[in-house]
Amino acid sequence: MSTFTRTDTSVVSRWWWTIDRWTLVSIFMISALGAILVLAASPAVAERIGLESFHFVHRHFVFLPISLLVMLGTSLLTPRGVLRLALLVFTGAIVMMILVLFVGAEVKGATRWIYIAGMSLQPSEFIKPSFAVVAAWMFSAQKLNDEVPGYSIAIGLFVLVVGLLLLQPDFGMTVVVSCVWAVQFFIAGLPLVLVGAVALVFILGGFAVYLSFDHVRIRIDHFLDPVGGQGYQVERSLEAFSNGGLFGRGPGEGRVKEVLPDAHTDFILAVAGEELGLLVCLLIVALFAFVVIRGFSRVFKDADFFVVVATAGLLTQFALQAIVNIASTTNLIPPKGMTLPFISYGGSSTLALAFGMGMVLALTRLRPGENSRRGGPR
Repeated sequence: MSTFTRTDTSVVSRWWWTIDRWTLVSIFMISALGAILVLAASPAVAERIGLESFHFVHRHFVFLPISLLVMLGTSLLTPRGVLRLALLVFTGAIVMMILVLFVGAEVKGATRWIYIAGMSLQPSEFIKPSFAVVAAWMFSAQKLNDEVPGYSIAIGLFVLVVGLLLLQPDFGMTVVVSCVWAVQFFIAGLPLVLVGAVALVFILGGFAVYLSFDHVRIRIDHFLDPVGGQGYQVERSLEAFSNGGLFGRGPGEGRVKEVLPDAHTDFILAVAGEELGLLVCLLIVALFAFVVIRGFSRVFKDADFFVVVATAGLLTQFALQAIVNIASTTNLIPPKGMTLPFISYGGSSTLALAFGMGMVLALTRLRPGENSRRGGPR
């Protein structure tokens, strides 16, 4: 039974009665499943690369509680507080992304990480949620006041972000950021003529990336050539799903984690499929779908245009990351190194996702008495 009463006016009590508790519980369920899967998948990976067996487990169980606390803390904010925090994070992430190009560590041909106090940090992960909120602010500002050049500023910031991502290079994150930005621009009322123009730019940009980056071209060619078969990790992933069947081989009984280099990150769903079976995989997909659909159903009742556009962008980003990971693991699209939200191992990714979902929870909180249509965060 709740210890909070509706007459209690404390910050925590107001938070408890206005937060979407169904979404909150769903995210904690996803995180719990992720903790179990990291515990199952990562020891074999750590031993294979010469680390202590529970190296990744220890780190994950440090980052996960911190991330969930970040999510809960962020969910306490008002829409105005969400915008201020997003602006601060966006500015810091841009500065660090520039620094990464000069002092960042190169891993697998990409320079995306910077080391701070002995810990690796991927600044681009924090660009995704913060840019979605900043872009929403610009779109909503011009929507309600034509004298504000919000669209132009949003386009300029988009070019800056995409340019920095391609210099790393990180094509997958560029696609996610571009799709989220395009969805927000469309919701903001982008004319159909410009919709076609943006679509054409994205298509031409995709061809340019295909021709410019060898690793992108190789992955796409390999995916489109059925004679060549799937890549090594995808083949092992599909075998794991086949071996797991409906109910799985049992916790700890899987073998795919012993041969997959990214079993604890990009291909962790294959571990779930082999050890826990198809039913658990479908449960994971259902939880992701519930969080996204629940969020959209709540936010589209809101009268604040900024809240609608910002939340739509954050939920689109969350959904796209899950879709890209699941589709890559099941060979529906070319493989792309992207974690499964709150399930895969990854400190920067988990923290950034928690920050983003904390903003979703904050923006979708009930705000009685604030039903008038307004263009700025309150």
